[in-house]
Amino acid sequence: MNPEDYAQQKAAASGSSFYYAFLFLPAERRAAITAFYAFCREVDDVVDEVRDPALAAEKLNWWRREVAQSYAGTPQHPATRALMPHTQPFGIEARHLQAVIDGCQMDLDQNRYFDFANLQKYCFLVAGIVGEVAARIFGQTQPQTTHYAHHLGLAFQLTNIIRDVGEDATRGRIYLPVSDLQRFDVKAHELIKRGTAPGMDTADFHQRFAALMQFQCERALRTYDEALALLPEPDRRAQKPGLMMASIYRTLLNEIAADPVLVLTQRVSLTPLRKFWLAWKVQALGRL
Repeated sequence: MNPEDYAQQKAAASGSSFYYAFLFLPAERRAAITAFYAFCREVDDVVDEVRDPALAAEKLNWWRREVAQSYAGTPQHPATRALMPHTQPFGIEARHLQAVIDGCQMDLDQNRYFDFANLQKYCFLVAGIVGEVAARIFGQTQPQTTHYAHHLGLAFQLTNIIRDVGEDATRGRIYLPVSDLQRFDVKAHELIKRGTAPGMDTADFHQRFAALMQFQCERALRTYDEALALLPEPDRRAQKPGLMMASIYRTLLNEIAADPVLVLTQRVSLTPLRKFWLAWKVQALGRL
C-alpha cells in the first residue's frame, strides 16, 4: 500500500464528519487535507489506544522526532510520507504538526481543566491549529481567515467534548471545566459513575447534568456564530469545506441539546447519508 492509499484508508476508517467535506475538494487539495488528517489521527490514536502513559509519552516523542526528520527530508511513516509533498504548496509548517503533538501530550499530563480559559488553550492545540492548516489547504487568501479557523476549531472541539462526556469519563478524563461543574453542582465522581452509583439520586443528577450540558451547548453554538462572523467574504467560497463541517457539527450539537443526558450512555451521531446531505447542501447553496 502506498502512502497516499494509507492516508485515504486512515481518514475513511475514522468515520469522521470531516471526511464528507473532503469529498468536494479538487484532487490536490483533497489529497493534502486527507494526508494531514491521517497524521492527526495517528497522533491522537496514541493517546486514545495506548493505556500505558509512559509508553504513550514515548510514542509521542517518536512522532516529534518523525516530524523533525520529515522536514529534514527523510519521512518514515506512511502518514508523513503522504503529507510531506503538500507542506510547501500549502504552507504547512513543522510547528503546526508539533502543536498537534503538544495538544495530545496535554491529554497525558492532565485530565481536568479549572476554567474555560484553560480549556481553550488545549482546544487551540488540538483543534485551532488543525483549523489553521485546513484553511490554508482549502485556499485561504485573507489573514483574518486564520482567526475564523481558530474559532471554528474551538467550536468543533467543544462539540466533541460535549458528545464524548460519558466515554471520556470512563477513561478518567473530564474536559468540562471544573468551574462549570461547580456552578451546576455536578461532581466529577458522578460523571465517572454516570449517575448510577448505589444510593445516588439518579433523577436529581440528571436534572443537574442536563442544566450543565445545556450551558455547554449554548456556549458551543455561540462559538460557531462567532467563527462564521469572522470569515472574510473573499474567502467564503474557498472555505466551503469548513462550512460543511460546521453544518454537520451544529446539527449534531442541536440533537444533543434536545436530550443531553444521552451523552452519558451513548455516542450521539448522524448517519453517513445525513452527513453527506448536509455537506452537499452547503456545496450547492454556499451557506449553512
